[in-house]
Amino acid sequence: MIKNIFLYTLVFFSLYFFSHFLHQSFIEKQKIILPFSLQKVYLFHTGFSLLVCMNLLLFSNVNKIIDQLGFIYLGTILLKLVLFSLLFYSSTIINDSLTFSAKISLLIPLIIFLLTEAFFVSKILKRKE
Repeated sequence: MIKNIFLYTLVFFSLYFFSHFLHQSFIEKQKIILPFSLQKVYLFHTGFSLLVCMNLLLFSNVNKIIDQLGFIYLGTILLKLVLFSLLFYSSTIINDSLTFSAKISLLIPLIIFLLTEAFFVSKILKRKE
């Protein structure tokens, strides 16, 4: 289990550094101004995805909860969307006129970390079947 926690941490932080660097350099190269901090968006997704994977790994060792892990994961996805909306409310929800590049810049980290998170969660769920 320690090996898996280290692997999750390594993968998510590597994703953070690599994808944030590429995304930020592309944004600067195109001279696009975003109404939010791209670094904070990436940090939110990194932290939350890492937290979800670690918690599900820990919960997979509890016999009473094993059958409910899929539902717990679905609940965490909903919680992630709600927390993201609350934390970035002023720069995303209030600002109705987000440009296309700003919308894509919000979507890219979501997709990257959600796919990685889903991959690790599926491995956790398959291992416990």
